[in-house]
Amino acid sequence: MLKVGIIGCGGIAIGKHLPSLATFDHVEVVAFCDIDQSRAMRVKEEFGTEDARVYTNYKDLLTEELAAVYVCTPNKSHSFITIDALESGKHVMCEKPMAKTTKEAQAMVDAAVRTGKKLTIGYQNRFRVDALHLSKACQNGDLGHIYFAKAHAIRRRAMPTWGVFLNEEEQGGGPLIDIGTHALDLTLWLMDNYKPKYVVGNTYHELAKKENAANAWGSWDPEKVTVEDSAFGFITMENGATIFLESSWALNVMEEGEAITTLCGTEGGADMRGGLRLNGEKYSRLYDQKVMTDAKGVAFYDGKGESEAIVEARAFIDCIINDTEPVVKPEQALVVTQILEAIYESANTGKPVYFE
Repeated sequence: MLKVGIIGCGGIAIGKHLPSLATFDHVEVVAFCDIDQSRAMRVKEEFGTEDARVYTNYKDLLTEELAAVYVCTPNKSHSFITIDALESGKHVMCEKPMAKTTKEAQAMVDAAVRTGKKLTIGYQNRFRVDALHLSKACQNGDLGHIYFAKAHAIRRRAMPTWGVFLNEEEQGGGPLIDIGTHALDLTLWLMDNYKPKYVVGNTYHELAKKENAANAWGSWDPEKVTVEDSAFGFITMENGATIFLESSWALNVMEEGEAITTLCGTEGGADMRGGLRLNGEKYSRLYDQKVMTDAKGVAFYDGKGESEAIVEARAFIDCIINDTEPVVKPEQALVVTQILEAIYESANTGKPVYFE
């Protein structure tokens, strides 16, 4: 029986990780920590074992004999909680983004290497059916050399108004570090390219100034928004490949798309607009191909299968049990953080940021 602890009992824990862990008979969630004790108690009652313990200080939870902990706190505390957990002998699933800064993310990687414990980051979009299929196509060379890509994380009006999402000090940024991080991770992983050369970026705080704005979760308070409402990055890789990263919580645009990618290679291309589509040229003719990722048409069965969150959870559990590398490696997540930080730096200075 794999015993697990949860640090941070907010939305990402109760909406993603805990329901997924509940599907496995060989996993028990036996410890919960949150600065709001009443919230931790409520979550424990729903997802914990009968004798599960509740804490308000994560260091007390780390004294427990646990195989792994899930770090589901605001971005500001990802690094030091993760490092302390690794040092205490636990494997760690840390929610995305890895950290606010490259320095913090590097310290997390170093701690994982030093302790020999597993560390992975919550980039669950890699485990979607369309992403897994496209990954196989890329690995098989169907797209050839991928030299141009777009990482899409565009919402028209969906700025999160709860928690600390709008607080730059707690989160490190807005849509770029929140949802842009997913699109960038997915794109780098599919390209299998983790060597950036330089970055040019811009961030905007424009629609965030509006009062009584249309928004999926109700109007935001402009006085409380200390992060950008949109951000864009132009990334050149060492091998000459180009990636354009677009992210927004609020943008006057009609075509939305979150945690999706567009890839262009020498042998073909792919995008995730309205489903996974492949394109290319064969016998001197262009072709488009729509990939079916379910089994619709079968009575009483839509073929969707398990959610990406459950597949992600199983991958982490299996890497612990079988002592294998996690699918999302911390060294890969570190590069995502490096690029995001460089986009913010470029936006602040008005200059390109070069990587050594």
